[in-house]
Amino acid sequence: MQELTPETITGAVLDQMSTTTDPRLKQIMASAVKHLHAFAMDVNLTPAEWIKGIAFMTEVGKICTPARQEFILLSDTLGLSALVNGLHDNTAMEEGTHTSLLGPFYREASPALAAGSQIAKTVKAGSEIVLYGHVSDVNGRPIANATVSIWQTGASGLYDIQENAAAIDYRGVFSTDANGLYLLRTVRPIGYSIPMDGPVGDMVRAQKRHGMRPAHIHFLVGAPGYRELVTALYLRDDPHLEDDVVFGSSGDLAVDIAPKDADCPIKGLPSIRFDMRLSRETAADKAGGRVGADPSAILKQPA
Repeated sequence: MQELTPETITGAVLDQMSTTTDPRLKQIMASAVKHLHAFAMDVNLTPAEWIKGIAFMTEVGKICTPARQEFILLSDTLGLSALVNGLHDNTAMEEGTHTSLLGPFYREASPALAAGSQIAKTVKAGSEIVLYGHVSDVNGRPIANATVSIWQTGASGLYDIQENAAAIDYRGVFSTDANGLYLLRTVRPIGYSIPMDGPVGDMVRAQKRHGMRPAHIHFLVGAPGYRELVTALYLRDDPHLEDDVVFGSSGDLAVDIAPKDADCPIKGLPSIRFDMRLSRETAADKAGGRVGADPSAILKQPA
């Protein structure tokens, strides 16, 4: 019988897993074991620390519900979501608008609204803005009938799903017209803190991090024959644009609110113009490329 030591245990595990028939599963699991074992060796992980880590992951799982995905939040705050997003971006056949994170608050069940509709049920005086732009291919040709899904926080700094899992607010789905134009009314987004009342919040506080996200609006854009775009616009004047706690913001997605814009289709309101370019779809894109999901959908995934 082989004597297992810290120096031989990794090889023994890899040998036992070598019968895995799925080549991709075999590759992923072998690499995961190597890196996990190397991590434990590197920090000389103690039994007490190991148990504490298991307890932390257990709490992350226990707090997950159809309305809250703490594991996505954990992935986001560790920069893993941004890393996977970047790796996916590298597979595009051409460079379109840069992506951002889907985040833990996306919902598939969002209402389809007519162009120019207001997505917020309650609008405070002075907070309303117009959001518009064009969706095109990478060469600037407009894409008609593209689906533009929008979601953001409300005036409280919370998403609807955080306040009431059954409510639908501050989100909607629009279609582009023959010129690729999408148009809606919303409210000025505000910066907000990620949920700090769970294990991820405890981790962020222990690391002396602020937990803040810069003001932003999420987009999910799709059209037949094109790569699905998950992105967001960020307000340029937000103080946390440079140190977003989930590493999702970037300078090329930063925008300003224009007090007056002669090109805005709806007059008399401040506006944001945010144009987006879609790259062509590849065979690999059809397998899915979203870094994130509707929290309720994740719980329905088969093991």
